[in-house]
Amino acid sequence: MAGNISYKPTDGLSYDPNDEVYWDKQALAKEVVRVFEVCHGCRMCFKYCDSFPILFKLIDDKHEGQVQALGRADADSVMDACFQCKLCEVQCPYTPRDQHEFQLDFPKLVHRYRAVHNRNKDLPLRETLLSNPDLAGQFARLSFGMANAMNKVPLHRILMEKVLGIHRDKQLPDFASQTFERWAEKEARVDRPPEEVEAVLFQTCYVQNNEPEIGKDVLSVLGRNKVETTCVKGLGCCGMPAWENGDLETLRRRAEHNLDRLRPYVDAGKKILVINPTCSMMMRRDYPELLGPNKRDEAQKLAAQVMDVGEFLWSIRNEARFNTDFQSSPGTVAYHAPCHLRAQAVGFKGRDLLRKIPGTQAESVLECCGHDGTYAMKVESFEASKRLGEKAFAGMKEAQGAQVWSTECPLAATQFEQHAGKKPMHPMSILARAYEKDGFPTPVQEEDNE
Repeated sequence: MAGNISYKPTDGLSYDPNDEVYWDKQALAKEVVRVFEVCHGCRMCFKYCDSFPILFKLIDDKHEGQVQALGRADADSVMDACFQCKLCEVQCPYTPRDQHEFQLDFPKLVHRYRAVHNRNKDLPLRETLLSNPDLAGQFARLSFGMANAMNKVPLHRILMEKVLGIHRDKQLPDFASQTFERWAEKEARVDRPPEEVEAVLFQTCYVQNNEPEIGKDVLSVLGRNKVETTCVKGLGCCGMPAWENGDLETLRRRAEHNLDRLRPYVDAGKKILVINPTCSMMMRRDYPELLGPNKRDEAQKLAAQVMDVGEFLWSIRNEARFNTDFQSSPGTVAYHAPCHLRAQAVGFKGRDLLRKIPGTQAESVLECCGHDGTYAMKVESFEASKRLGEKAFAGMKEAQGAQVWSTECPLAATQFEQHAGKKPMHPMSILARAYEKDGFPTPVQEEDNE
């Protein structure tokens, strides 16, 4: 019988890719065994994704309780099922965040595992395409709308599934004919000098390429609250799609690209307001840990100034400029809390802002929707993503009287639209409409705004 496995960190512990130990396969293997043993003994995270049920079934049914008996193929199956929702880290009592001696961070272990085993390997075609949303947006615009049309043709989707491994039934977001940045340039909203602004909008690649209207709504709301904001030409993807595959070099290139463009505003102490929680999480939590030593200080400075848009607006709610002159109300709103917003531990300020609208209630749903980056798009995980999102779908439907749904995560919105029948709005889009008399059917009386 194998000996006991200590829960305490081995000499193979490292979450820092600048550390030689991080890339050592034997050191990684020690930590995989240790973390699997801790999770086996705890089992708190059985409900978040398939990684943990797979792990527990392998230990119980295949290896008679012996974690040491798990082989490489077993570990691969556990790691492949992780889609980086981060909820296990949020709930785990053994994390570095909690200053626990076990120093356990399962999502970071998965990232390390993928980075080590994919190092110096070319990514498959599907992963290459999905990890570059800005390039996909450029190609789609060059098609003059043909990409959007073809994505709705069954025969084309079958071909995409066979060639690329993107599930034929996955509802894909349309690409905008004009990027958010191009619109902002026409509106003279780009590259204003740092001394003229309070904040910079990081629109994210989804808003840039797919739904520019969200970015327009954010700027409208910030303007109504007297927040002088600029956009910055040339911002790109935060790098999360590449890091999903353990592609550290691509992540670093994209992070450094964004750092270079934001540097004048960061140096001037301006806030960097981010629309998508995944991107704010990357910039706030991951850039300082994953970039090279020569960029760490710069990344930490950026991270200190990054805020979710709702988080920033909530921070000025007691100032005279905070605008409560709402003209219409959405009534009851079903609000979905994105997993990557929960991971940042900054609260649900978008939801709280909605409650500032007279006659508005916001009911929270904290379950994962199951989309999680590109996980819901892939042939092998499309059905699992739908299954894992069922509690979230049910929770939103059960919000009594909610005609409007909301979430900060645009990809979660596409998941709800496809599998629950209603597309949530970004909280900033709801606020933008609530400032208008005809934004929602229910008017706000003057006395309600006093």
